[in-house]
Amino acid sequence: MITKRIIPCLDIRDGRTVKGTNFKSIRDAGDPLDLAIKYEKEGADELVFLDITATERKAELLTELVAKLSKELSIPFTVGGGIHSVETAYNILQNGADKVAVNSAAVHTPALLTELAAAFGAQCIVLAIDAKFEEGEWWVFTHGGKKRTEKKLFEWAREGARLGAGEILFTSMDHDGTKNGFAIDALKQLNTELSIPIVASGGAGNASHFADVFQQAGVDAALAASIFHYGEVSIPNLKLNLKNQDINVRITE
Repeated sequence: MITKRIIPCLDIRDGRTVKGTNFKSIRDAGDPLDLAIKYEKEGADELVFLDITATERKAELLTELVAKLSKELSIPFTVGGGIHSVETAYNILQNGADKVAVNSAAVHTPALLTELAAAFGAQCIVLAIDAKFEEGEWWVFTHGGKKRTEKKLFEWAREGARLGAGEILFTSMDHDGTKNGFAIDALKQLNTELSIPIVASGGAGNASHFADVFQQAGVDAALAASIFHYGEVSIPNLKLNLKNQDINVRITE
């Protein structure tokens, strides 16, 4: 039985961890290095770091953070934000990240996924998709949720997998930060249609939401931010809760 993964997500802006609701109302959540070390000790399976306002200068700051993280962490971590070429991905991976996440750049240049997979292997390439349900469809957004594209969630996810993505990180913009639960139906459809791992993001508010997304949608991993950052849910308690429901998770001694 495949072990389900619990992944804290740290959105980075100007070197700090921040969090918002529906991609808005951003507030400070702490030092990313301190939080990362804390989450590893608590039993997180992986970590995701996303530079939400990537510019050339901030991308350099993110690379410095990656180098520091790689010296402190033993669990895998993914880094995204401003990765638009094989060269920028190489810099992040060379400094110690295990995977890179691409979002806007892949939407505008889908062949980038194939180039990255050829250079580093599909297992290193995460296609991050931000989508919102409008007019009866899940539409893909870019630039931190600011720009709606002509791409639809399920079509883009299938294309991304075909082009070389080894994992899909789907964030429901409608659920993000609401703590009302994940977008179960959309995640279930993604998991049914694709053979690569699906990571659920957006809407986690309590332990039952994680149980629901694993049991009902069958995803491989679930990601959350604010409930971990602000101490509303602890990773050890969450994992014990899931294990008591016969969901296979890694428990640290």
